[in-house]
Amino acid sequence: MNKNYFEKYNYKILSLKELKNKIGGINRKKKVIMCHGVFDVVHPGHVRHLAYAKSCADILVVSITADVHINKGIYRPHVPQKLRAINVSAFEMVDYVIIDMNKKPLNNINYLKPNFFAKGFEYTANGLPKATQEEIDELEKYGGRVIFTPGDIVYSSSKFLNESLPNIELEKLLILMKSNKLSFDVLKKDLDNLNKTHVHVIGDIIIDSYTRTNLIGGQIKTPTLSVLFNKKDNYIGGAGIVAKHLKAAGAKVTLTTVLGNDDLKDLIIKDLKKEKIKVNQIIDSSRPTINKNVIIADGYRILKIDTLKNQPISDKITKQIISSIKNSKADAYALCDFRHGLFHSLNIHSLSKSIPSKSFKVADSQVATRWGNITDFKNFDLITPNEREARFSLADQDSTIGQLSKKLFENTNCKNLILKLGSRGSLCVSKKGRILPAHSVPSFCENLLDAVGAGDAYLAYSTLMMVTSKNLVKSSIIGSIAASCECEIDGNIPITIKDIKNKLFKIEDKLNYKSQ
Repeated sequence: MNKNYFEKYNYKILSLKELKNKIGGINRKKKVIMCHGVFDVVHPGHVRHLAYAKSCADILVVSITADVHINKGIYRPHVPQKLRAINVSAFEMVDYVIIDMNKKPLNNINYLKPNFFAKGFEYTANGLPKATQEEIDELEKYGGRVIFTPGDIVYSSSKFLNESLPNIELEKLLILMKSNKLSFDVLKKDLDNLNKTHVHVIGDIIIDSYTRTNLIGGQIKTPTLSVLFNKKDNYIGGAGIVAKHLKAAGAKVTLTTVLGNDDLKDLIIKDLKKEKIKVNQIIDSSRPTINKNVIIADGYRILKIDTLKNQPISDKITKQIISSIKNSKADAYALCDFRHGLFHSLNIHSLSKSIPSKSFKVADSQVATRWGNITDFKNFDLITPNEREARFSLADQDSTIGQLSKKLFENTNCKNLILKLGSRGSLCVSKKGRILPAHSVPSFCENLLDAVGAGDAYLAYSTLMMVTSKNLVKSSIIGSIAASCECEIDGNIPITIKDIKNKLFKIEDKLNYKSQ
């Protein structure tokens, strides 16, 4: 599917006012029939419904439920509203399409006053639902009426989606870019401006060890696996890899962290200084430097051994961190909370308050096997939890993704949210007054090797793009691409601008897209 598909049928998609001017009032000469629904996956049942409706009037108007009001499943809609509108408008029988921003079609029925309102025959099977009766009552106020289309074939979009999700990642990206007047050339140029930013990262550094072995076998007397040691690789993770991603993008980076007085401390300081990252290391002899050692046998992760202590840091160390924040004068401050004691409920407010008011503030709280809580970070410019972390923090396992994002805004008063959904991509929401405009971004990962560190790459690049462009759409696209690059590498390795541009070129080739 290329960009011409979106342009060819876009003329049918109108605002409510534009549509009213097209069709006229109730005394119009041509009869108007309206269909309303989600149309997440357009199936044969929809086609027959629309075809019958068109046969009953001169003009067929299709009303699409806006993304924000869809609650048919946790991850619905699968297809974003603009793409759903274009898909329906591609049918010759459909004359006009509108996106209904209301929860119910009642307001639009009253405003447009269609002669007929088409409903599927299945709505009469067990008596009229309350919502259908409300629609009938609204129509009868001016003399309109409901027409029930034949129900000889009934399909369910939910059933289709539960059985097999259509892959529309590239279509989602293209419609997102076109809706925001973005091109690949613009994104590439924005990447070249990331080196103008100074970011101060505060958080736990983790040494991620990969102990690679080959399986020999199990013992006869005990359920003990026997493995042959091959090699051990150490990667700097946590706040350390966030800092390295930022540096790989060309940014100036300051890092404040708490380390133990041990050999791993020396390894970290040496590595980060080699990368020309300014390190403010605070040594706490009462705790070890955090190490998470994964035992891998023939490519399978069979065990993880953690060396750490999660007790809160002292007030003295908190004051040292606050002093480091105040002295750095950075453009952005990234608080990377892995809940190993550096951040805790008694110091998060004072640490956040010490950040200069004009600087960009971003927070990421990763629960993993710990007790992190993203809602502890109030009034931030950006928060970037994943779904599991968000549900954990809100004690909510049932809400849809849209409802979950709304609760996060209510509990954190953040300005922007990137809710990471793993292989499903991310839902990105910005606050503009009382409105929470949202968009989804695909994951872009083609060959998953190692998902460790994907969130850190997303955090680093989305932060830089937000500081330089102040645009959540650009930020989420580049952040998601950075995360996908990390997923396609074995080990927690910094992602470079070159890596992201190469991925952009591949996506552009797939879309056969000619940048304007």
